[in-house]
Amino acid sequence: MRDILNKLIEGKISIADAENELKITQIQEMGDNVKFDNMREERVGVPEAVYSQGKTDDDLINIINNVNFTKQLMITRLPEERFNKIKNQLNEDIIEKSVYYKQASILTINKTEPTHFSGKVGLITAGTADVPVAEEARITINQAGYDVVTTYDVGVAGIHRLIDKITYLLNEKVDIIIAVAGMEGALPSVLGGLVDVPIIAVPTSTGYGVGEKGFTALFSMLQSCAPGIATMNIDNGYGAGVYAITILKQIEKRVKDGY
Repeated sequence: MRDILNKLIEGKISIADAENELKITQIQEMGDNVKFDNMREERVGVPEAVYSQGKTDDDLINIINNVNFTKQLMITRLPEERFNKIKNQLNEDIIEKSVYYKQASILTINKTEPTHFSGKVGLITAGTADVPVAEEARITINQAGYDVVTTYDVGVAGIHRLIDKITYLLNEKVDIIIAVAGMEGALPSVLGGLVDVPIIAVPTSTGYGVGEKGFTALFSMLQSCAPGIATMNIDNGYGAGVYAITILKQIEKRVKDGY
């Protein structure tokens, strides 16, 4: 972008040419099916992620090997068996810079290490079955350069476990708490009546009977009597991570600008 603007200032290109070149730098077309957003992090502050479900193996291999990115890239919802199927077809330099997180089903490719920022997120799950969704949120937040403090399997079925862990998170001075829960989804409501930090609730599809597929947890979180809870879609750990990043970046801006 800087090169294009310099050429414009120096009179080497017209305004129309500069506009066209700037448009080209924002999207990389890769065949008929893929239009990669090169400028997402600069525009919205969140590292680019590629959602693997619904894409063919060839599409994924094409994106990972050929996409033009300068910092970090995440491939989400990539099961281990599928990663093992495609990894031998990935470029050697990509493999050297990549890490696969089995529990989160995420592949990260970091050409540069994320810049570290001071914001901190607390991440809590009701049960062990909710951990994969929580890990998706954790990796997303880490990729943006923020620390995450985790405490798992402390739901309301054994509510005595929760009190010490809330104290632990508050002592860690977390700015936000992400609460991940299935079944009846009560955990965020309990937290909402006890803490003074923003809460992001993530319902999971853990459950059976009327709780199957996570709708009971979703409705419970949306209907919470505790105010100040933002609720994500079912199993949307990535969305929770992005929302937390957005809040932290706004805090960072206010601190930097002195207000």
